[in-house]
Amino acid sequence: MTEEPQNLVLALLREMRAEMADMRAEMADVRAEMATKSELADLRSEVHSLRADVASDLLTVEKRLADQIVGLRRAVMEYHSSAVGHGALISELEERVRRVEEHLKLPPRDAH
Repeated sequence: MTEEPQNLVLALLREMRAEMADMRAEMADVRAEMATKSELADLRSEVHSLRADVASDLLTVEKRLADQIVGLRRAVMEYHSSAVGHGALISELEERVRRVEEHLKLPPRDAH
């Protein structure tokens, strides 16, 4: 009879050892899964940060481009005003010269 309880205790200890080994394996799987989730969370966080950086950079580029367009428009308007203004002055000058020539009874110039 003394052998039977020893075998029973050994059998229980072996079962406990097997269960503990299974639990350790399950815990390793859980740890691996948690590490993967943690890495995924880190990756998501990094993607959100990059999105914010890109959005900020796009706003900066848009502002610079808008400033350059405003400057270009201003330059074109100034050029146009200057060209039109000179054109008006030249046409007025030609008209005056024509009237002076008529008044002085000079022969008409060749039209170029």
